[in-house]
Amino acid sequence: LFSLAGSHHICGSVKNALWKSVMHLMQVDSVQRWMEDLKLMTDCECMCILQSKPISIEKDEQNELILSSQYSTCDNLQLLLKRAWIISTELTRIAQKLEKNRWQRVHSMTVRVNCHVHSMINEYNTFTRSSSQEMHQLEKLLIDKCSEFTAFTERCLQTEDEEILKSMKSCVNETLTTIAQYFGQLIELVLTQEAQNLLRQIELSGSLYVTESAVSGLFSLAQEGAHLCRIIAKEGGVVALFKICRQDCFRCIYPQTLRTLASICCVEEGIHQLEKVDGILCLADILTDTSHSEATHAEAAAVIAQITSPHLTFTQHLSSFLENMEEIVTALVKLCQEASSAEVFLLASAALANITFFDTMACEILLQLNAIKILLAACSDKHIVDTPYSRDQVVTILANMSVLDQCASEIIQGNGVQLLMEMLSEKSSSGNAAEVAACERVQQKSAVTLARLSRDPEVADAAVKLSCIPRLIKLCRSPTERNNSDSVLVACLAALRRLAVMSPDALEESDFQQLVKPRLVDSFLLCTNMEESFV
Repeated sequence: LFSLAGSHHICGSVKNALWKSVMHLMQVDSVQRWMEDLKLMTDCECMCILQSKPISIEKDEQNELILSSQYSTCDNLQLLLKRAWIISTELTRIAQKLEKNRWQRVHSMTVRVNCHVHSMINEYNTFTRSSSQEMHQLEKLLIDKCSEFTAFTERCLQTEDEEILKSMKSCVNETLTTIAQYFGQLIELVLTQEAQNLLRQIELSGSLYVTESAVSGLFSLAQEGAHLCRIIAKEGGVVALFKICRQDCFRCIYPQTLRTLASICCVEEGIHQLEKVDGILCLADILTDTSHSEATHAEAAAVIAQITSPHLTFTQHLSSFLENMEEIVTALVKLCQEASSAEVFLLASAALANITFFDTMACEILLQLNAIKILLAACSDKHIVDTPYSRDQVVTILANMSVLDQCASEIIQGNGVQLLMEMLSEKSSSGNAAEVAACERVQQKSAVTLARLSRDPEVADAAVKLSCIPRLIKLCRSPTERNNSDSVLVACLAALRRLAVMSPDALEESDFQQLVKPRLVDSFLLCTNMEESFV
């Protein structure tokens, strides 16, 4: 968890979280930002200028890292995280300058870090109600070590003997490493204490306002990254949030509470805690209770989608999920059918898509519930299925269900082959990287679904009549059509070969010789080496 310029250590996940929390606040007029933050930075900047800020001819655009804020009344914890991000960045840069033996720069940056550390500790002690003895000890250790570091680099600055500087460099490195370790431990302790304070509020207060405020605070913490989610889970956050979801007096904050749970359960510790408190049963009860709002049902679906994500490697222990799977799947299908917005449909369909990976029995349940008809109908409503992300969920469900023999007739009846054909032409409208990746997944899974379903002659015949073969050939031969995706290429080759078996006359001889007759790997290599002009 700790890395800083090779041999120096600092919490990487915390730093990533800090970077995320700061960058979205940087898009603001520089003068306005300076005016807002002047009172926060005055002491620190004065100390830098009066003590050792050098007049340098070197151009270093990142020399001054200022604390920025979009709002005049910044949340205290966010202020702390931004200050900590600045410190961690400065420590990294000190290590880089040290490697280049730029002692004057090292010393000036050391003074700046010293100032920021003092400011961070003072700011935190101003708004926190209580600090532990352990925290006070860490604060003192960090301050003392920073002062020692500043004095040490000043002596280095006054030394001109290269041999002496070389011998002192190892001591500087060691001190920098110690500062980074103390700093990482302090931030960890601060975040843990903040999580504990919020959870204490939930535990001790029966007030709706206080509980809602505490849940909001936990959600903000959870957005800072997986490391924060682990801290919250470790301190009993999942237990506390499910306690709220079991009390009718807090019904109006169920959506917010469930959203926070979904965030925390992105880590293994969160899912373990969910299992221990019978969280699956609670979620099933919420989903099947028709008295709850659609928003509550949608957020419960989001939690289900999170804990059953195929990207997680630690969901196998969710034994209680199988016990409640039929109820959950039934409720999610109903939510898809009755969804009033694209967001609700996306959450419900994502949960269903993940469940079809989680257990094959889910596909049989979906077939019994006429889920294919419901999903295909939703795809014809552009207000409900309006993005590649939603279509990705639908085609995932269809692909996983297509292993069932009964699925083919359902697809034919719902005009599903036409939809799969359209999905083969999925294109991103924005060029956004995430959307482009979603389009690739839609193309790949639609080809996989066609390949699986085309074992049924009726489906294969419908696909041929809808000109699926020319489209598959174009995807194979034209890298830009598939956005240079190898996974789309493999899926298209597989679908093309299946259709060629069912309808060999639909292919030209050159296509057959290059894309069907050779081994799959040979056709793959041929297509990946094709120039655009060759198509």
